[in-house]
Amino acid sequence: MNDDYHALLARREAMRLRDRLLSPAPRGGGPRGSSPAVTGPAGPPEITGPRSRARDGAADQRLITRDLAHVTPFAELIEHLYDAMFERHPYLRQLFPEAMEFQRAHLGRALWFLVEHLDHPEELTAFCVRLGRDHRKLGVLPVHYEVFAEALTEALRRCSRGRLGADAEAAWLRMVRRAAQAMVDGAHAALAEPASWTATVTAHRRHRQDLAVLRVRPAEPFPCRPGQYATLQSPLLPHAWRPYSAVVPPTADGELEFHVRRTGPGGVSDALVARTAVGDTLRLGPAQGTTTLDDPLTRDVLIVAGGTGWATARALLEDLAARRAPGRSAQLFLGARDADDLYDAAVLARWENRCPWLRVVRVIDDGPGAAARAPVVEALTRHGRWGGHDAYLSGPPALVTAAARRLTALGLPPERIHHDPVTETVPVALPPWQAGASA
Repeated sequence: MNDDYHALLARREAMRLRDRLLSPAPRGGGPRGSSPAVTGPAGPPEITGPRSRARDGAADQRLITRDLAHVTPFAELIEHLYDAMFERHPYLRQLFPEAMEFQRAHLGRALWFLVEHLDHPEELTAFCVRLGRDHRKLGVLPVHYEVFAEALTEALRRCSRGRLGADAEAAWLRMVRRAAQAMVDGAHAALAEPASWTATVTAHRRHRQDLAVLRVRPAEPFPCRPGQYATLQSPLLPHAWRPYSAVVPPTADGELEFHVRRTGPGGVSDALVARTAVGDTLRLGPAQGTTTLDDPLTRDVLIVAGGTGWATARALLEDLAARRAPGRSAQLFLGARDADDLYDAAVLARWENRCPWLRVVRVIDDGPGAAARAPVVEALTRHGRWGGHDAYLSGPPALVTAAARRLTALGLPPERIHHDPVTETVPVALPPWQAGASA
C-alpha cells in the first residue's frame, strides 16, 4: 500500500511537471525565486506533428550552434552547471557518486546528442524516454528537471561570460524542456517496473588479472533482450553506475552474465573484477540498448566485436541459434590485442563446431602471428561485401566508430548498422553544422 501511495504521488508530480513543460512560459519576470526554465523566454510553439517539430528543432539547432564556440568544449559548461546546482541545492550532492568524472563525461555525451538530433525529434524523444526510465534508479524526481534547467541557465551565462545571445540561450532552454518532457514521460511509463533490481552473484571467474565474468541472479524477473546492456552498481561505490553488456544464457534460470574488464584502480570495474565474490549483492539498472536482432530476421548478419564486446556478440549468437532462421548466415569478426585477449576461446570454438551457418574471423592486432593479420576494419574490407547484411558492432569505442565508418563507406546503409552509443565526450564525426561553426 505504501509503494502504491508513493507511485501515485510520483505520477501526479510527473503529470504536473509535464503540463508546465508543455505550456508556454509567461513573458516578463515571474515571482521571485521561480525557475528560469519556467519564467524565461516563451516556450516553443505548439507542436502539431513530426514535420513541425523537426522544423522548430532545426531552427533551435542553428541558434545553438551559431554561438556554440562560447560554451564548448562542454567540460567547463558542465563544471559550472554542477557548481550552480550544488550551490543552490546542496542536498542534491548526495544523489551523485563521490568521483564525478564519469558523470560529467556522460552528461557531455548527452548534451552532444541533444544538439545533434534537435532536427530529428523522433530519435531525440526515444533517447530521452529511455534516459528518463533509467534515471529513476538514481532517485531523480520530476522536480529535479526544473532544478537542472535553472542550473544550466546559470552555467551558460558563466561559461560564455555574457557573450551568448539571448535567442541562443532561449533555444538551449527549449531543448532542455523538450528533453525533460520526454524523460518525465519515460519515467511515468515505467512506474509499473522496479527502478532497479537487486541481484546476487552466483559465479565469479577471473580469466586474467584485469578481466572477470560474473553471473548474477536477480531477485525479480529482469526483462532483457539479447544484445542489450545494463548498468551495475557495487555496494563498495554507492551511486556509481557503469554499463556492461549482458549475456542471457538459455538455460540459466533467469541468471545474467556480465563480462567486465578492469580499466583502472578504484572504479566500478576494479570493484567488480577484484573485490566482488560469490554471494555478494549488486544493483542492476533497467536493460538498455538497441543492438538487438530484427524480428523477423530478413538478412544475413554481420557481427563485429572486440574485447569484452564479445559478450554482446555471444548474446546475438545465442539469439540466432534459438531462432533457427532458415537460409540465414552470420559472420563474426572478433578483434583482440593479442592471443590472450581471446579469453573465451573455448566457448567460441564450440560455437564454430556446432553452427554451420557461422563463420568466424579472428583478428589479432599484436603478438605472434600479428604480421600476417590486419586490424578488424581492414579485415572487413578484404573478406566480403556487406551491402546485403545487417551489422552489429560492440567493443571499444575506437573499434565501433572505425567499423561503422568503414561499413558505411563500403555501401552498407547507416540504418542497418547497429551499435550502442560510444563512450566518447565528443561527437563520433563532426556534423556539417559544427564544422561550419568552427571554421
